Amino acid sequence: MQVLNVTIGLPTPVPILAKAVRAGFPSPADDFIEDEIDLQRLLIANRPATFLVRVAGDSMVLAKLFDGDIAVVDRSLKPRNGDVVVVDVDGERSFKVWRRQGPRVSLHFANPRFPEFQLAPDAVIEVWGVVSGSVNPRRRSE
Repeated sequence: MQVLNVTIGLPTPVPILAKAVRAGFPSPADDFIEDEIDLQRLLIANRPATFLVRVAGDSMVLAKLFDGDIAVVDRSLKPRNGDVVVVDVDGERSFKVWRRQGPRVSLHFANPRFPEFQLAPDAVIEVWGVVSGSVNPRRRSE
C-alpha cells in the first residue's frame, strides 16, 4: 500500500454531458455540454484529512477496488457498516470491509477467493481512514 500526496491546485473544471450515457443498448445521445465539474470537489470533501492510497492486490475486487487503483481515503470519517476502510491490524495496514454487529467488529475481504479474515482476540486494530471514492485508470500504460 502506497500513500500518495494530494496536491490541490486551482479548480480544474471538466465538461460533463447533459444526459447520462446508457450502459446497455444505445440510444440517441445528446452531445451538448450541460455544465462543468471539478473532480477535486467531487472526490475530496475534507482536504486536510484526505489521502490517496494506491491499491495493491485483488482482495477488494467486489468492492470495486482493483490492483493499481487509487483510493481516496478520508481520515475524518467514522466507519459505517459495509464501508471499505484502511485499517492497521497489529501494525499491518490493509484494505478491509468494516462490519459491526452490536459491539462486535469484524473485518472482511471483498473477494470470495480469499479465506475468511480471522481477528485474533488480542488484535490491536486502528482504523486509519474510510475509502470515500476511487480512481480507476482503465487504460494502463504499456
